[in-house]
Amino acid sequence: MALKILLFSGKQYSGKDTVAKLMLKKMPDFHRCAIGDSIKLEYGRQKNLTYEEIEKNKAMYRKDLIELGNWGRAQDPDYWLKKVIEEPGNIMVTDVRVQHEYDMLKSAGAKTIRVEADRETRAKRGNLVGENDITEIGLDHIKDWDFVIDNNKDYEHLERQVDDVIKKLKED
Repeated sequence: MALKILLFSGKQYSGKDTVAKLMLKKMPDFHRCAIGDSIKLEYGRQKNLTYEEIEKNKAMYRKDLIELGNWGRAQDPDYWLKKVIEEPGNIMVTDVRVQHEYDMLKSAGAKTIRVEADRETRAKRGNLVGENDITEIGLDHIKDWDFVIDNNKDYEHLERQVDDVIKKLKED
C-alpha cells in the first residue's frame, strides 16, 4: 500500500512529467507510478520483463498491454487505480485526468498538485490535440489543489516553485 501519494494534474504539455522528474531528483524516497504504468508493471511481472524493457519496445508489447488493460477494467473499472494505490512506498501519479481518478486518489490521502501553463506556452512545446476531450478539461473546475505550479516562465522559475512545494510537503 502506498505510504504517501502525490497526484499531478494539468493539461497536455503543461509540464507534469517535468515537475515530477524535478521532484524525484530531490525526493528519492518517492517513485513515479502513472496509472498507465500500473498496466506495464503488471505485464512485466507476468512476462518477467523490466519496465524499461517494456518502455523501450512499447510497440512490440502494445497489443498485449491493451488487452491486459481491458481485462483489468472488465474485472473492475477501478482495477488499475487500485493497483496504483497498492504500490509500495511513496508514489507520484503523474497522469490524473478525470474526476473519478482524482476523487479515488484524494480519498486515499493524496496531496494534489496542478501544473498550469497557458495555451500559447503549451502550443510552443508540442502539438495540442483533443483539447476539449474530458481527459483535458475534466479537472478544470477544481479549485482546492494543495499546490498550483505556474509553468509559463523559464526553467529556473519552475525549479524555485518545485523547491517551495517540496519544502511545504516536508513540513507536513
